[in-house]
Amino acid sequence: MSRDTHPGVQCPHCQSHLALVPATGNPVSGNSAAAPLPVLPIVAKEEWQPPPVAEVLAVYAGRAKDTVTAARGAAKVRESLNRAKAAAAGRKAAQKTARRTPRSA
Repeated sequence: MSRDTHPGVQCPHCQSHLALVPATGNPVSGNSAAAPLPVLPIVAKEEWQPPPVAEVLAVYAGRAKDTVTAARGAAKVRESLNRAKAAAAGRKAAQKTARRTPRSA
């Protein structure tokens, strides 16, 4: 059976085919001895949303600002960013020289 003509339901996220099983009260022929499965109600799942910014920042409202630690952290971030920029520039220069074909005389 082709995947395009597959009769059934698809997952809206991963597009995989979902198997349909008979609900209780509808026994499959030749399989009436199987125990009935409980039917669970389908509940629409809500999309996750981040909490409000004010609620997140309220945790930090009463804290004292440590300027020494903040300055040290900022210096580390700047140093890391400068290293990353230098590494990227080096990679770009290496790619540029690798692409340049040597000219024959």
